[in-house]
Amino acid sequence: MQPLETIPRLGEKVAALLPDIASRADEIEAAGRMPLDIADDLAAAGVYAMVTPKSFGGFELSPPEIVAVLHAISRSEASTGWCAMIGATTAVNAAYLPRDIAQSIYGNPLIKTGGVFAPMGRAEDMGDHYRVSGRWQWGSGNVNCDWLCAGAMIFKDGELQRMDNGAPYHRMMYFASDQVERLDTWHVVGMKGTGSSDFTVKDAIIPKEQSVSLITDTPHEEGALYTYPVFGLLAMGVASVALGNAAGALDEIKALVAAKKPIGGQKAMAEKPVIQTEIARAEAQYRAAEAFFREAVAKCWTSAQANGHLGPHERAELRLAATYATESAADVAKTAFTLGGGNAVYLTCNLQRRFRDAHVATQHIATSAAIYELTGRVLLDLPTDMAML
Repeated sequence: MQPLETIPRLGEKVAALLPDIASRADEIEAAGRMPLDIADDLAAAGVYAMVTPKSFGGFELSPPEIVAVLHAISRSEASTGWCAMIGATTAVNAAYLPRDIAQSIYGNPLIKTGGVFAPMGRAEDMGDHYRVSGRWQWGSGNVNCDWLCAGAMIFKDGELQRMDNGAPYHRMMYFASDQVERLDTWHVVGMKGTGSSDFTVKDAIIPKEQSVSLITDTPHEEGALYTYPVFGLLAMGVASVALGNAAGALDEIKALVAAKKPIGGQKAMAEKPVIQTEIARAEAQYRAAEAFFREAVAKCWTSAQANGHLGPHERAELRLAATYATESAADVAKTAFTLGGGNAVYLTCNLQRRFRDAHVATQHIATSAAIYELTGRVLLDLPTDMAML
């Protein structure tokens, strides 16, 4: 990945935070959320403003730079990287919201936003506003957020509204933190520190201009970053976290086998041929997946800058590379866990957390196994619904 020190104004600040984040991995998992002071430090460094348009004081980084930051944080601790990813990518909404609304939310460089795209809520069209109620899952980092956005189906006079293609019409609504009730639901096997609990809203009055559709609305920002398909940007973020976590797993298993001696043995585990072979295979798998991913990200960025959009095959390649990277990263984390032997099963060993976090990442809809079918249709030049690609 691109070295952090090459990212102006932000890279060195992020690098300075990584040792503390890594040292607090047990604390983060035990708390079941990212501590507020870490969230504040990430905000002060500019992490949550990576995708925010420059017109609102954001960094508007290139995709390769965004990938590098998320990868580095996740290499230190994956739950923190995940929360950083959700917070940063949510800010793409600033390019779609009316400028005055976007300025009021994102004009503060320390603001923290998050949310859930899935339209699990119901919004009644009341003329100049929506009345919104709902319950949303996977609200990563929501306890630290100043604003949360969440998808809701649009109803008018009790009737579900539909888009021109017949699909249900839905928009993302922006809620101030005090409009949201958080529920104690995040009891999971991995990514425990993300605090991705359910949250609910009851009869919230949301002005229409305080909502956005990432499918039907057009961004008002002209930067090449905002020509990227939003779901491709999200998948890119998930893969960055997964790859960073896998890199951390490789770091830890290499250190373990270099130091550990088998019972009754005189040489470190690293001297065993089977260990050497499996480490080499895992390294090759990681590097191959990362190389394909970086190539796809770079190719799409070049096209976005040159053409102002990504074609179907470019969009498919980005999603394919992100999905393969996430899947491969889980395989690498599994290998590292397996090689760790009995040591790896103890909660005091980070390898068990790397393994669990990796497999939770594979469950995200943006990089799930269903993406292979979707991208396969494009590769075979079959008619494909590109809305979610």
